Amino acid sequence: MSLRAKTTELKRRMQEAFKGGGEQALEKQKASGKMTARERILALLDPNSFHEYDLFVKHAGQDFDMDKKYLPGDGVITGTGSINAWPVCIFAQDFTVAGGSLGLMHAKKITKIMDHAMKMKVPLIGINDSGGARIQEGVNSLAGYGEIFYRNTQASGVIPQISVILGPCAGGAVYSPALTDFVFVVDKISKMFITGPEVIKTVLGEEISMEDLGGARVHAEITGNAHFFAESEADCFDQIKRLVSYIPWNNEKKAEVFPKKAPKSRQYKLDSIFPTNPMQPYDVRDVIRAIADDSDFFEVHEMWAANIVIGFGRLDGQTVGFVANQPMVLAGVLDCDSSDKAARFIRYCDAFNVPLVTLVDLPGYLPGVDQEHAGVIRHGAKVLYAYSEASVPKITVILRKAYGGGYIAMCSNHLRADFVFAWPTAEIAVMGPEGAANIIFRSEIKASDNPEETRKRLIEEYRQKFANPYVAAAYGYVDAVIEPNETRNYLTHSLTLAQGKMEITPKKKHGVPPF
Repeated sequence: MSLRAKTTELKRRMQEAFKGGGEQALEKQKASGKMTARERILALLDPNSFHEYDLFVKHAGQDFDMDKKYLPGDGVITGTGSINAWPVCIFAQDFTVAGGSLGLMHAKKITKIMDHAMKMKVPLIGINDSGGARIQEGVNSLAGYGEIFYRNTQASGVIPQISVILGPCAGGAVYSPALTDFVFVVDKISKMFITGPEVIKTVLGEEISMEDLGGARVHAEITGNAHFFAESEADCFDQIKRLVSYIPWNNEKKAEVFPKKAPKSRQYKLDSIFPTNPMQPYDVRDVIRAIADDSDFFEVHEMWAANIVIGFGRLDGQTVGFVANQPMVLAGVLDCDSSDKAARFIRYCDAFNVPLVTLVDLPGYLPGVDQEHAGVIRHGAKVLYAYSEASVPKITVILRKAYGGGYIAMCSNHLRADFVFAWPTAEIAVMGPEGAANIIFRSEIKASDNPEETRKRLIEEYRQKFANPYVAAAYGYVDAVIEPNETRNYLTHSLTLAQGKMEITPKKKHGVPPF
């Protein structure tokens, strides 16, 4: 056979494989508002950058008439490409082929591209759209999931791992996304749960829809399993492209430095953002935008545990991770969920050489029976552990309240922040003036002819003496008390100084955080 004939045969085989589950299945996929697996890859990657591997892999099933079935690509597309010229490895499950179910060769294609990503030290993106384990292949399907989970764990902290849920993701399949760094979901399309509605109805007698059980909003707002929520697949892909621009390829590199841009001062002025009334809330994201390059802030976990804000921005072109209490929600307190949210982000930034900027304004940890019984001690300790362990440059700015354990936890000098700055509005104390005065001066207030007036006077005395940044500054716990409008200048200077930061830590296999 001539070269031309062989090339023609190759093209014929490729076109056959590109049909996926067939025209009818592809049309059904599109009718449900979803792109096909190949369309998703091409929409996400740079034009003409996708190189597909293992197109002709065949499934390994022999039982239940599987040996008579042709499953193009065994229901998953794998390959490499680029996003904004940055190389990535990628796989996308094809729901049109056997419901995207995972069998032995399907899993081997995924683990092969995962191994490739680790060897080449580039990000891995997985697009999940699968009915779950292929029952006809039995334990081989379970083995396939296990091999994927193991690689997710080995790759953690080495290369960025991004999961995109664009269809069902049920049973054991949900644990791979849970092991990755960032999970993206799309409204009305993404579904994640351990056991589906039918099983819940059979076992517990409860009726619930797939959307209410494990839809995109559930995981973005309630469970915290999803980091990013999108209205459409196209919006989701734009979010991924933006994320990739902020993070490095691997743990041996730093994120790409962009041209420096001043904040949009007309729109974000600290003088107008920050309230004069110490009891009045404000949106800490506006403070971040008043500091960050081009006032650009890419928030992570925006819809979950909103009493703390995390995300990426740039200072003088360099990526930094922002962690900030949000006074607009629960006064910015730390609780179980916000502690988990912050601690995980801190550890991600530390693993990938992203400096941390912490903005502090909180009254402490959230009190109450529910929080105590939910394990706020254990969850809150995760923040202490994450900040103490982090060796990247750590810069803290205390904006207003920093009381009790909250002061310590939010990257204080005592957890080895490299620089701690405070605004003149900062109040650093064991507790707020009202509570402190009621305890310290209880007898004096009680014995007074006018207890209310005495209480107010003593509260103000306490505030003047202790609820300010100068006591902490006197002990060197605050490096400088600064004017708010000087914040960006101090931050960028500190980052420049900390570029070559080195820390000597005890030799150990790893610590044991309060998981």
